[in-house]
Amino acid sequence: MSEHNPHWGSTLDSYLGEEGIREAAKAEAITRVVAWQLSQEMERQGMTKAKLAELLHTSRAQVDRILKAKGNVTIESLQRAAALVGRELRVELV
Repeated sequence: MSEHNPHWGSTLDSYLGEEGIREAAKAEAITRVVAWQLSQEMERQGMTKAKLAELLHTSRAQVDRILKAKGNVTIESLQRAAALVGRELRVELV
């Protein structure tokens, strides 16, 4: 089972590392997952984007950016939004 298949290329992780973008890609993926979880919780609670924008004291366009993980979405923005839907964002070093 440990035979090397000559038709297989590198892994995605090694490719991203070779390109020097592994950490950026990982951060982007994490941000998108958190944004997705936030939108799922909003849906579960029946909370609209307009209501979240009101609670965050920001525009609906900014809420769209947060939920799509587009632009410069900060950890602080995600933490504030998570708290407003009754959740907690945890960031840790492992």
